[in-house]
Amino acid sequence: MPANKKYLSTPFQRFLKITAGFIGGYVVMLSFHVLVTHIFEKADVVVTACFTGYLLWAVLLLFAFLAKNGWKIWGLYLLLAAVFSLPYFFKM
Repeated sequence: MPANKKYLSTPFQRFLKITAGFIGGYVVMLSFHVLVTHIFEKADVVVTACFTGYLLWAVLLLFAFLAKNGWKIWGLYLLLAAVFSLPYFFKM
């Protein structure tokens, strides 16, 4: 028995969720670790980023597929990446 059509995403929304999960999640993960380098020692962040980077990216990838709208998740990920990158751009 096939799934009910009202619960399925359109192909374009599916594309937005996939790209937001892979690309957007990766950008948010990188910008988060750039933010953490301003708080802790860079050498310590590099060591922990090897482990926490994959975990954070996997959670963000999963979160993108749980969202109902691909545009909203892209907007959220771009906003988070911009906020996390502010200290790097302004050298705070």
